[in-house]
Amino acid sequence: MSTGGMMRDGYYLSSYLTIPGLHRLAMVSYRHDNNISLWRKDGSRVQLLGHWEFERMTGLKHHRTPFLSMEDLRDFVNGLIGAFGVSLDDMTEVWGTPGLATTNDYHFVEEYPELSFHSIAHLYSAMLLDSEIFFDGDILALAVDGGPDRLLDQQYKRFWFTGAVSRRGVVETFPVASPGLLYSTAKDRFKMREGTLMALATATTAAGRCDRQAILDKYDFTGLAALEGAPKAFEEIVAQVKESADVDPAFTEEESFVSAAMKEIQAISVMAMERNIETALERFDLDPATTHLALAGGYALNCPTNSHLMAKYGFRGFLAPPCVDDGGQSVGIGLAAFHKKTGGERFTFRFPGAYLGRQDDDLDGALAEFGDYVADVSDLDEDQAVRDILAEPIAWFHGRSEIGPRALGNRSLIGDPTSRAAKDALNQFKLREWWRPVAPVVLEEHLDDWFEDSRPSPYMLETFTIREERRDQIQAVAHLDYSARVQSLNAEQNPALHRLLTAFHRQTGVPMLCNTSLNDKGEPIIDTIREAMNFCLRRRISVGYFNGRRVAFHNFDAYPAQGPYPRTRELFVEIPESRARAVHAELNPYGLPELYLHVLFLDLALSGKFDLRTEEGAAEAYEAVDSRLRADPSLRQAAERSMRRAEHRFTTFGPDALLNLELGAVRQITAPDRNQ
Repeated sequence: MSTGGMMRDGYYLSSYLTIPGLHRLAMVSYRHDNNISLWRKDGSRVQLLGHWEFERMTGLKHHRTPFLSMEDLRDFVNGLIGAFGVSLDDMTEVWGTPGLATTNDYHFVEEYPELSFHSIAHLYSAMLLDSEIFFDGDILALAVDGGPDRLLDQQYKRFWFTGAVSRRGVVETFPVASPGLLYSTAKDRFKMREGTLMALATATTAAGRCDRQAILDKYDFTGLAALEGAPKAFEEIVAQVKESADVDPAFTEEESFVSAAMKEIQAISVMAMERNIETALERFDLDPATTHLALAGGYALNCPTNSHLMAKYGFRGFLAPPCVDDGGQSVGIGLAAFHKKTGGERFTFRFPGAYLGRQDDDLDGALAEFGDYVADVSDLDEDQAVRDILAEPIAWFHGRSEIGPRALGNRSLIGDPTSRAAKDALNQFKLREWWRPVAPVVLEEHLDDWFEDSRPSPYMLETFTIREERRDQIQAVAHLDYSARVQSLNAEQNPALHRLLTAFHRQTGVPMLCNTSLNDKGEPIIDTIREAMNFCLRRRISVGYFNGRRVAFHNFDAYPAQGPYPRTRELFVEIPESRARAVHAELNPYGLPELYLHVLFLDLALSGKFDLRTEEGAAEAYEAVDSRLRADPSLRQAAERSMRRAEHRFTTFGPDALLNLELGAVRQITAPDRNQ
């Protein structure tokens, strides 16, 4: 382990990217939500300068498409970090992605032989958000995701999901259970995204019953066992709910059933999290009143759970980045590396806030491109903006994009929280279900006047109950149970949006606005002014605000575009046959058969062992795969399925519909030993 004196000052890059290679031709990916983070170390001070989630640039939701070559990857990364006047050649070290990383001493793969490093990185992304809290206080951290990553661990670890207790910077880890796979199973079976399922659960009065405690006691959600446990638990839940569920007359029978089932799944998930916390509190003799709770992993997007845990146990504070899902892996990889490579010595770091993405200042260029549809351009006047919002929702685009999956005010659709019509309009703009709730962004200093038991929630990761006397005033942001998924805001976090909120409060007496993400259904949040203007014109949004300028649109009927504005997809669409042949000639010159290649793609334990560019390596790979095929006939079937999916990768699934090493398939292929 390095010491503080041995870690040089300079720029560092942490990355969570799918490695390039032959598997790109077969549309096989190993990671989703690809992202990178740029850091600067000066003495004991560490800064996070930028964080880029690739889906924002490519428009491919949960971007997972590999680059074909390392040269393509490096050029793309250089294009992003070039905003800071640096390139990969200027990095002191690069971490996180095999082949791109310049050192291998930054992670904890060997230090934690039974725990997934993927979860360790999630832990650090939350518990080291503020070095003063980390080095001076106590933290209970839980990484509750849907599954691990194997590019660094290579083999599945015994425990996939990890907790940690940090006492003044000394970290002790332990395995935990995650409800993530239960939600993933529900997503697959009900064909709805997790966020939609959470919203539907609270949108109806439909309810059913199941034996929650018996299900929680019966099934294991800690690791490989969860692959079988989560689907079986799901089937048992829905079977019991089906016998007892009632119907909300405002919804279809199917919607009512899904809502009732998700209420039970949510309740069991909360119970699993309570068990994690109570076990840790007892084991480590922690006092919640002096301990911060840190959460990361995809399940940490479950706002009702987060707020319930804070309220029930009375933790001192809540720590979570805006990118709690895999979109924050490079943040966690970076913070873990700094902690390790400084030898555990104290350094100074404070998470700088959510606005770490790209900045687009080319308003003039966008106005020139869309000039036929622009009626007027003027300077921002907050009082005029309030009048616009009271008339109909507006687009709001300002500064650098926020990170994470939720709009936090720089790439947003903004509406009037006192108007149900505004909520309906926002859902119509985004082609969402009528019952989807809309979140409020609230002046931090007025939180307590409007919400019970509230506290600052800058990244929209908690729900609070609207005070009874306020409920009729802000119906647009209220869930059925009168809760709301709140983003709090102060002047330091976002001065421009704070001024708008202040003006709205001054004119209406309401210190909040509806805030939902600026994007089409199924599309990542918009990243550029041109993308935003295209959206406004297709959805007939009359007014948008762009970097402090008011733009009024007209002539909507003449606008020809039917879909989102094109993003940067050249590297991620179908590969010309001539280039595919050239890649095969370079990387597979001895012609390992396609079936055998797919076995290598699907089994990372094999794929990393052989250099197919040499005759000896190709022969060894052939022999190893042949032996595996003889020993496990199901492996051939899995590889054949992979080949069929690759064959139809664009016409059937689209450019980002990769075989993403789905956990069930991987378990079947690699057959890991749970006891190892």
